[in-house]
Amino acid sequence: MKDFRELKVWEKSHQLTLEIYKMTVGFPKVEQYGITSQIRRAAASIGLNIAEGCGRGSDADFKRFLYFSLGSATETEYCMQLALDLHYISNDAYVVLNDQINEVKKMLFAFIEKLKQE
Repeated sequence: MKDFRELKVWEKSHQLTLEIYKMTVGFPKVEQYGITSQIRRAAASIGLNIAEGCGRGSDADFKRFLYFSLGSATETEYCMQLALDLHYISNDAYVVLNDQINEVKKMLFAFIEKLKQE
């Protein structure tokens, strides 16, 4: 069993989730159960799946949960695009957060590839 808090990819995904929570505070109230909820759940799911995978008994299980995290990161990426297109966030905020999402995705992909080689 691994401690997820020791993984750099979990740390980055956690910071991303915190930023998304801060950013979505300013979303319209009408979106409380719409995109606000969806983007928060998608972002949190990245770190949640990393943590759950760490609690599994094998690298194969862990790798499967890293793939789930990668899917959640891509879902978060789309939600950010939607928030931009709906004018809920500025282009500057989008660029910063999208860069963070892409960094997490690259880290997840590299981690998955490493586990495939073991």
